[in-house]
Amino acid sequence: MPYLLGIDIGTSGTKTILIDPTGSVTAKSTIEYPLYSPQPLWSEQDPEDWWNATVGTIRSCLTQSGVRAVEVVGIGLSGQMHGAVFVDGNGNPLRRAILWNDQRTQSQCDWITNRIGADKVAEYTCNPVLTGFQAPKIVWLRENEPEVYAKVKRVLLPKDFIRYRLTGEYATEVSDASGTSLFDVKNRKWSAEMLVGCDIPASWMAESFESVEVSGKVNATAAGLTGLKSGTPVVGGGGDQAAGAVGNGIVETGILSNSLGTSGVVFAFSDTPRVDVALRLHTFCHAVPGKWHLMGVMLSAGGSLQWYRDAFGQPEKVVAGALGVDPYQILCDEAATAPAGSEGLVFLPYLTGERAPHPDPYARGAFVGITRRHTRAHFARAILEGVSFGLKDSLSVMQEMGLPISEVRASGGGARSGLWRQILADTSGVKHVTVNIDEGPALGVALLAGVGAGVYPSVEDACRSVIRVVDETAVNTTANDKYQPTYNVYRSLYPALKSAFHDLSSL
Repeated sequence: MPYLLGIDIGTSGTKTILIDPTGSVTAKSTIEYPLYSPQPLWSEQDPEDWWNATVGTIRSCLTQSGVRAVEVVGIGLSGQMHGAVFVDGNGNPLRRAILWNDQRTQSQCDWITNRIGADKVAEYTCNPVLTGFQAPKIVWLRENEPEVYAKVKRVLLPKDFIRYRLTGEYATEVSDASGTSLFDVKNRKWSAEMLVGCDIPASWMAESFESVEVSGKVNATAAGLTGLKSGTPVVGGGGDQAAGAVGNGIVETGILSNSLGTSGVVFAFSDTPRVDVALRLHTFCHAVPGKWHLMGVMLSAGGSLQWYRDAFGQPEKVVAGALGVDPYQILCDEAATAPAGSEGLVFLPYLTGERAPHPDPYARGAFVGITRRHTRAHFARAILEGVSFGLKDSLSVMQEMGLPISEVRASGGGARSGLWRQILADTSGVKHVTVNIDEGPALGVALLAGVGAGVYPSVEDACRSVIRVVDETAVNTTANDKYQPTYNVYRSLYPALKSAFHDLSSL
């Protein structure tokens, strides 16, 4: 039987899964690694940690499953988007990678936008230049670490560094390249205008493939380290959001996903490169060949609840330990005892700045409306509601654009909570469903590998063969009515506090 390997280079760890053609997970493994913040707003990781985790998880999956290397017919790669891995002529990293949630580059974003022109940037890339994207990181390196910059021969996205280590090939694919501010999204190729405008050598960019195309084959060195067979094909794969969408079946018009990981993403399929005139959403190439997607990204979704757990959730951790359950379950059970709307307590989830619909690295988190009535349960629920309001912001923009919405699929760690799924449905006014497999981007790229290896005829056929809806969360109309005025207050708070956030960021 043929098997497919999906590898996801995440921010918290690398996850690898091995599936058969029915989508059944034969084995999976995750290895975590540290994240470094040497200065405020900075976020970095060591690419060698990603590679060591990749080797370890692949070996673990092969050992667990007993699958022979020759039976693995295709490999797909996914990973955190936008990061910059600067390598020398031998493919060795010259410094830690600068990540998607790093916020140091606002002045470089301004420089690129002013030099090329905001309208031209939007014309060339379908997006504004944002601090998370790769181009301003390259400019930052040139301005701040010229001795490192002088040694650069290639700039790779995180998953593409792993591709290089596996295959010896410098390659990327269209979905991940879309988030660099250097890619012509409409025409699915590198933008000569952006590269020239930023003074970035075109030779630094990896060759771009469609997500299902074979981009290289496992070389002898990687085979020896991982246990894979030399010559095993590696397809283009996808950025984590496009790959996760494939793993959730978001490959046809009308089906959206609402993902609650560390970040939160509303993702919509599109047959054409549709662009929000106000650029509140991202327009990127999809991992489905010849298709695109729109995406609204908030930086601290599940990350907001994680922050609350770590900063204030010690009692819940103690109870969870005694009961042998996840502390998040205790927090959500506690939140369920507070009423919808949290009795006027509103949470702004901008703990690490924000992307959509407010591209502002200086935005900050806030609780507004605290009274003596509010308990821990209210604060926990307000976080769930505030994140849901932030995701509704992006969904509302899609509705304004006339995108058809027949179904929203909830995914990610936060979507495992029945309460949070209900709040997502009630705040948005759209039913949410879940599917039978929750392996995220790793599943998506395993399916893409299956298309590249000829196991499935197309991405759409792969998803229809493997993915099905198993649960539905209908909208509670009473709660939906109650949430609307609270949401209106939520939307008013960022404009009212924006100048204060910027002032605070300079202190």
